[in-house]
Amino acid sequence: QVQLVESGGGLVQAGGSLRLSCAASGRTFSIYAMGWFRQAPGKEREFVAAISRGDDTYYSDPVKGRFTISRDNAKSTVYLQLNNLKPEDTAVYYCALKKTWSPVPRTSESDYEGWGQGTQVTVSS
Repeated sequence: QVQLVESGGGLVQAGGSLRLSCAASGRTFSIYAMGWFRQAPGKEREFVAAISRGDDTYYSDPVKGRFTISRDNAKSTVYLQLNNLKPEDTAVYYCALKKTWSPVPRTSESDYEGWGQGTQVTVSS
C-alpha cells in the first residue's frame, strides 16, 4: 500500500513562493504518474498539476505559468514549486499516485490514490 507524506506548506505573502514535497513509499515510485490537488475551505478538492513517469507535465488553468511540478525518482519524491502566489491559492495541498496508465492526463480524484494528510498553504494579501 502506497504511503504519501506532504510537507513544505506555510504562510506567505502574495507574490511569494513555496516548494512543496511529497515523499512516497510502498510502491515502485518511478513507474507511476503523480498528481497534486488542493482543497480550499468550503470547496471541493481540485486538480492542480500532474507529472507522468516520463516527466510530461500538465497544469490546471489557474496555476499554469506559476506552479511547476517535478519529480526525483531516486528520492521517490514529487515536488510542486509555487511562485507568484495569490490569496486564492490558499488551500490544503495533497499529492496522490495515479492508479493506472492513460495516454492523456487525468484530473479526477477517482483516478488517484494514496492520499496523504496534506500540507497547508496560506497566502496573505
